[in-house]
Amino acid sequence: MKTSRLIISGLLLLTASLTQAQVAVDVNIGTPNVNVHIGTPPVWGPVGYDNVDYYYLPDIQMYYDIRASQYIYFGDGRWIRSRYLPAYCRDYDLYHGYKVVLTDYHGRTPYAYYETHRVKYYKGYKGKPQKMRGPYQVRYEDHDDHDYDHGHHDNGNHGGKGNNGKGHKH
Repeated sequence: MKTSRLIISGLLLLTASLTQAQVAVDVNIGTPNVNVHIGTPPVWGPVGYDNVDYYYLPDIQMYYDIRASQYIYFGDGRWIRSRYLPAYCRDYDLYHGYKVVLTDYHGRTPYAYYETHRVKYYKGYKGKPQKMRGPYQVRYEDHDDHDYDHGHHDNGNHGGKGNNGKGHKH
């Protein structure tokens, strides 16, 4: 018991000193390791995959981070995270486009496997049929708030609109 208190005290001190570096320390004493999801799958996401972190969207060659509710796409020489699709995808139909569910990846950078995903799940790829979580909807929204990654954003253009199911070539 005394050893446990010492370990916990040491971890708390370590955690406090590393807070400025934004390091997360998980301490599980007597509890199972549980994968906790902050975000919930979008209504356009396929049913049956509640414990995954990412979808790959082959038609528009980008990722969707379920936990952060963000799209991850390549632009201006780097990977960008945004709550909205970029301008060139504004007419892409998320409900009818195929989603590759990445069941075997749980890190922060799914794009580390982009070349593999791009070749294996080419534009127009269709795997087994998918049932969406919610009913089809066409969104007509205007937002001014954006999330930034590496100082880039989507220039005020938002996705999820339209229903023609076509993406834009990169």
